[in-house]
Amino acid sequence: MVTRINYSSLPQVKGPYVHAVKHQGLLYISGLTALGTESQQHGVEAQTLTILRQITSVLEQEKCHKSDLIKFTIFVKDIKQLPLIRPLLFNFCEGNLPACSLVEISNLIHQDLQIEIELIVAVRD
Repeated sequence: MVTRINYSSLPQVKGPYVHAVKHQGLLYISGLTALGTESQQHGVEAQTLTILRQITSVLEQEKCHKSDLIKFTIFVKDIKQLPLIRPLLFNFCEGNLPACSLVEISNLIHQDLQIEIELIVAVRD
């Protein structure tokens, strides 16, 4: 069974998708950004911290832990920003490092956005 989820703690979805889809013990979380938040017009560090808070909120609502993180896919507009992002991710994961792909892209949904993170999390049914 597939369960489609929108979280009230995240910015409202305005496109043809949901925040997450749960299927067979996995939670697939759509790309999270700082769109519509106070950090939208700030740098990549502030945007990353906002996204990590969003992830924490989803983990709490799903009764998951950082040890349940399976994979991050991170999209950045400037790969040279990685030294600013990496320590935030290490700190967030608390030793529970997931698999990860990092992709440099030309743009995101809004010109202010510098980073987007999607992830896969193991969930308890």
